[in-house]
Amino acid sequence: MITWEGYQDQEVIYPYYRLLEEGFQVDISAEKTGWIYGILGTKMKATVESKAIGSTLFVKDYDFLVLPGGVKSLEKIRQQPNVLSFIREFVETGKIVASTCHGAQLLISAKVTKGKKISGYYSIKDDIENSGAEYVNAPVVISENIVSSPHYDHMGPWMKAAIGMYQSACCGANL
Repeated sequence: MITWEGYQDQEVIYPYYRLLEEGFQVDISAEKTGWIYGILGTKMKATVESKAIGSTLFVKDYDFLVLPGGVKSLEKIRQQPNVLSFIREFVETGKIVASTCHGAQLLISAKVTKGKKISGYYSIKDDIENSGAEYVNAPVVISENIVSSPHYDHMGPWMKAAIGMYQSACCGANL
């Protein structure tokens, strides 16, 4: 999971625990390791410093990527070329990427949206369309290996779809 201080609390907490429930080992990447705080004051422990991405941690080390929202946090992440390269490579290798709300901005900055259907928060509809993607305002949008959602109101169906795709791809099973 890639985030930063000022993340959207629900969009980090729910997928984190949902993935643990499925047996995943979950790393949270942020500007520093240790406790980081969401905009509502919750804290999560970042286990990977973002500057390690691409230098000591690589796409081959991970099976599933979550891009939660948080307007303030994404402004900072989008300035990290190594993180954007990581996201681009993740998408290009066909591994599952789950993006919600403003997480679509990372997909845009990584230049992986062209020709795809992408959901995101309604205020970034123009950004999504200007990136060459088709904006779709639906609880869950699947386009190739990207599973996107516009808002934390849809956390359950979004994560169910993303985990189901992962299980189908790797294990031949569905949720």
